[in-house]
Amino acid sequence: MMMTGLTLNRRQEELVAWVRREGFLTVESLAGHFEVTPQTIRRDLGMLCDAGLLRRYHGGVSLPSSVENLAYAARQGLQQVEKQRIAGLLAEHIPDQASLFINLGTTNEDVARALMGHTGLRVITNNLNVAIMMSDNPSFEVIVAGGVVRGRDHGVTGEATIELIRQFKVDFGIIGISGIDMDGTLLDFDYQEVRVSQAIIEHSRQVYLAADHSKLGRNALVRLGPISRVNAWFTDRQPSRELRDVLAEAGTHVYVAAER
Repeated sequence: MMMTGLTLNRRQEELVAWVRREGFLTVESLAGHFEVTPQTIRRDLGMLCDAGLLRRYHGGVSLPSSVENLAYAARQGLQQVEKQRIAGLLAEHIPDQASLFINLGTTNEDVARALMGHTGLRVITNNLNVAIMMSDNPSFEVIVAGGVVRGRDHGVTGEATIELIRQFKVDFGIIGISGIDMDGTLLDFDYQEVRVSQAIIEHSRQVYLAADHSKLGRNALVRLGPISRVNAWFTDRQPSRELRDVLAEAGTHVYVAAER
């Protein structure tokens, strides 16, 4: 069962991050590290596993599957405040009268919402949620890519989607991602979705990545490409020193949305 509206406390966030680094941890080691009882850790793990953030094994926990993403409803509920801050900051970097791609993902839907106060945008998207939302602004022109509609999140993918994207060269390509490896590799779960994102990158003058800190070190099966393909990454926390070195070498600017 996936949980919606999930908010993690600091211990739970650190717990998930530690499991991502180590791969597998026992209940006893987690209880000792956080100086709480095993019962407290089991309650945390029960919630985190129900939410799909971790996977329960006998005596401990490991990372969830690298081949299957969290359900759309669960992703909507995670890091809601952080996603809204990221979206607001990114929207400040999009001028009126700009052309842009917006692809799939709950963070990108928040970006679309944050752009609703702009004027004269021309938007090409394969996200039906974004298309419906942005079409409410009469000054926008919204173009929807054709293809196969995924019922779980109203995303559109496939050859027809890629073919439509290739007909344009836009000012900004706004993409999301499921995972960012510590060497800067961008990762996702869906091969078809990755191919659409690659087409967006190729046909955008500037590429903006919207991704919160929970994507760091997250396993996903499909490689999109190096973060050097991204001009700017909008996030909610400063990345680690290791990743900052990778970003500096890649020439990718990082914008951190501060708490307000």
